[in-house]
Amino acid sequence: MHTSSSRRSSRVTPAARNRRGFTLVELLVAITVLAIVAVLGWRGLDGIIRARIALTSEMEQTRGMQLAFAQMQRDCTQLVELDAIPGRVPIVVEPDRIVLVRKVFAENQPSRIQLVAYSLQNGVLTRRESLPTRDLNALDTLWLSVTSNTGGAPGVALESGVSQMSVRTWMNDGAGWRTPGVDAVAGSNPASNASSVSSTSLTVPTGIEVSIRMNDRPGALVKTFLLGPV
Repeated sequence: MHTSSSRRSSRVTPAARNRRGFTLVELLVAITVLAIVAVLGWRGLDGIIRARIALTSEMEQTRGMQLAFAQMQRDCTQLVELDAIPGRVPIVVEPDRIVLVRKVFAENQPSRIQLVAYSLQNGVLTRRESLPTRDLNALDTLWLSVTSNTGGAPGVALESGVSQMSVRTWMNDGAGWRTPGVDAVAGSNPASNASSVSSTSLTVPTGIEVSIRMNDRPGALVKTFLLGPV
């Protein structure tokens, strides 16, 4: 009796066999698979976050340059005529700087002139402007202060992270585009010898092309401006 009873108790039924737990190998395989899935998911999420940060930064840079170009467009449109500043040129272009004389209109006040300078300083595109005036002698003094970054209103940073700014001028004398520092431009010093230079002997460009190259961007942002009222 005892022998048959012990034999029956030692038998493992199918139901009991199905209730057994996972083996160590099965647990290790499951943990490994879960770890791989977690790593792949983290890498995918990290890639999405990095791409979003880069896209946001690029959009902010593009928007900042659009605003800077819009300000340049406004200044170029208000460029003063030669007759208003006898013996002087209204714009001077250098490899990394633009200095121009623009008209300023205020309500119930006569029109005045103002100096505006765009320059690249330590990777920052900066705009400086002088106080409006109607005195040409004061204009010459303001020219020196603006170009030397002394006096006048402090410069306004338009965009940072700029690696290079280059400017070309368009002349209607058949020469086409000219590059400052390479091609000679007549009247490059508007504040000197003002009384001895006639307006008819000055050559003023009719357009400029501004090229801005940003850090970590393969191409340059290029914008062309017509000078004077359109």
